[in-house]
Amino acid sequence: MALDKAALESLRLDRGSDAARYEEPGRRSRRWWILAAVAAVVVLLFAWRSFSGAVPVQAVTVEAPEGADGAVLNASGYVVARRLATVSSKVTGRIAEVLFEEGAAVKEGQLLARLDPATARAEYAVAAEGLEAARRNLNEIKVRLADAQRTLTRNRSLVERKLVAQSVADTSEADVAALQARLAAADAEVGVAQSQVGLVRQSLADLEIRAPFAGVVISKDAQPGETVSPISAGGGYTRTGIATIVDMDSREIEVDVNEAYINRVQDGQRIEAVLDAYPDWKIPGHVLSIVPTADRQKATVRVRIAFDQLDPRILPDMGIKVSFLEPAGQAKPAAQAPKVPENAVVKDGDARYLWLVRDARVEKRAVKLGDTADGQVAVTDGLKGGEVIVVDPPSRLRDGAAVELQAATK
Repeated sequence: MALDKAALESLRLDRGSDAARYEEPGRRSRRWWILAAVAAVVVLLFAWRSFSGAVPVQAVTVEAPEGADGAVLNASGYVVARRLATVSSKVTGRIAEVLFEEGAAVKEGQLLARLDPATARAEYAVAAEGLEAARRNLNEIKVRLADAQRTLTRNRSLVERKLVAQSVADTSEADVAALQARLAAADAEVGVAQSQVGLVRQSLADLEIRAPFAGVVISKDAQPGETVSPISAGGGYTRTGIATIVDMDSREIEVDVNEAYINRVQDGQRIEAVLDAYPDWKIPGHVLSIVPTADRQKATVRVRIAFDQLDPRILPDMGIKVSFLEPAGQAKPAAQAPKVPENAVVKDGDARYLWLVRDARVEKRAVKLGDTADGQVAVTDGLKGGEVIVVDPPSRLRDGAAVELQAATK
């Protein structure tokens, strides 16, 4: 007998519903624990932000317009050494020895080179021998004069006793006078010989070339075997100097300022210099003097500038750019003042403030304001380029409070 199809379908087991019905209780328990943990983390993060004390703020970095560093004038020049010397010999001679190299530091009086002493030594030997001969002659005359004086004394005694004629005493007196004259001449000859020896000794000393002052050798201009002379011989075979020495303590800056702007420069004025070789290094200094003459061809006036502190990186003849700074405490011109959004300024009666951000904390700083244009206000005093300020600061902000920077907008 055929079974009814509907009856058979009613007897089939639903395995899917059984699986759901009999799902392990442990798996459902783990799912609920995961959801609870995620919720707890979210709550903890919210609580940490609420109790950490960090105030969320928006901030911008202040841009420094050209000239905002306080410069009233910019000029270019060079590092120079006020004390520089080309070292030469006092006499003409052939170089026998050179005792330095370029870049060497030398002390005042240090021996740099020697000239060939052969000729000078021979001259010294001759002069010394002449001096010795003059001294021997002088001593001989002294002995003869003493003997003649004793003879004169004896003859005078004999004349008084009428034992000899007066002519004998007269002859003795003439001998003494002649010897005294020869003694004076011999003494003068000794003096001349001593002077000659002194001159030759000085010539020997002049063969040694020494540093005139302490400094650094920046140029080695001669080698052993070459001839050096204090004056030019008119040819290419004679050196007039062996080295160039610079006193590194005399380094300073020289710039030529257009005469139309020289009224912006004063003695003692502060400057900031930047070497072409180190563009990120700002070197402080001050104006030494304004040279009181103008260059007619270039229409410029030379200005001497001193470094506040010398540094080995500063070398003579380096190119350098100089910014002459405005006097301290003087407000910047509006064109040179940094500009900030109007909604960054806090008003407190007649005072105006900005909130500056440093190391995730804020600092309340009083400022002076200039003109306002296009939603930007010029800050003429109390702010410089590169500093970070709070925009639209919240009322609960306090000096020294910790802040959390939001996406910065200008």
